Amino acid sequence: MNLEKLKEAEEIFFSRYPKGFEEEEMKKIAEKHKISKMKDMAREMFAEDRFLDIDAVMEDLIKIVSRSSLVSVFEKARFKDYGKALQEPDKSQLVEGLYETIHGDMEKGFDLMIDVLEKAKLAKWPIITICPLYYNPDEEVFIKPTTVKKIIAYYELEDIIYKPRPSYEFYSKYKKYFKEMRREVDIKAGCDNASFSGFLMMSVE
Repeated sequence: MNLEKLKEAEEIFFSRYPKGFEEEEMKKIAEKHKISKMKDMAREMFAEDRFLDIDAVMEDLIKIVSRSSLVSVFEKARFKDYGKALQEPDKSQLVEGLYETIHGDMEKGFDLMIDVLEKAKLAKWPIITICPLYYNPDEEVFIKPTTVKKIIAYYELEDIIYKPRPSYEFYSKYKKYFKEMRREVDIKAGCDNASFSGFLMMSVE
């Protein structure tokens, strides 16, 4: 990992935004993406006890994906149609995968969700990672393919190769690097992994 580039990005960021993510411009960006609202929705919709109702969780999963500004319009529409038409046992498997991804064995959850979504060519990184990010933004990360590829290249992350097909192996490696980078940067109050993703995105655009 190229720490020199990371520190340079940190310096540029704070020269423009001295208060970090507490700056009004940064707050407006967060409001535009409705980050706080989406986090609150996810925590309510995907609380452990809610998973007793598979149909309700499926509907809520469609809502979260459909309302997220981080998922492309094309993927939203396709996922909504697919989710509404999904039958058993695939529906239960997808919901179980979401449960495991958020509350249990994340690797198992990834595999369960990917297995179902691949049938409609919807096993996409944004769809797989958006709910964990909203539910647990201090721990999980969002994978936006174009941005993540740039981050890997620009910061010279080693032993990690981006692949379009989601996998827990890649996710765990990227999350490890992500956390290392976050520890190296003196991000001020108001920053979780969603915000730090924004910082990294700005640094490579």
